[in-house]
Amino acid sequence: RTEFEYEIPVADAKNLLNELCEQPIIEKKRYKIEYRGFVWEVDEFFGENEGLVVAEIELESEDQTFETPEWVGEEVTGDPRYFNSNLIKNPFIKWK
Repeated sequence: RTEFEYEIPVADAKNLLNELCEQPIIEKKRYKIEYRGFVWEVDEFFGENEGLVVAEIELESEDQTFETPEWVGEEVTGDPRYFNSNLIKNPFIKWK
């Protein structure tokens, strides 16, 4: 998928969230953690997805090797439950 990362005015962001995004909005805080040559993006979720924490790294290729930090849990790549679009329909608080 295509991703764009650049700053936009707050008013534009609010308009996009209200007009284009499915509700409820996914609430999360992203942390960037450097570990052995990679930057891990760790998302802590809030609201109906409270308690869910997901970590990911961007690799140059699927066969690129990396060391997994001890604080990383199970591999969830490809598990559709963790897609933001599915967290809206089936939030983490309903998994238990």
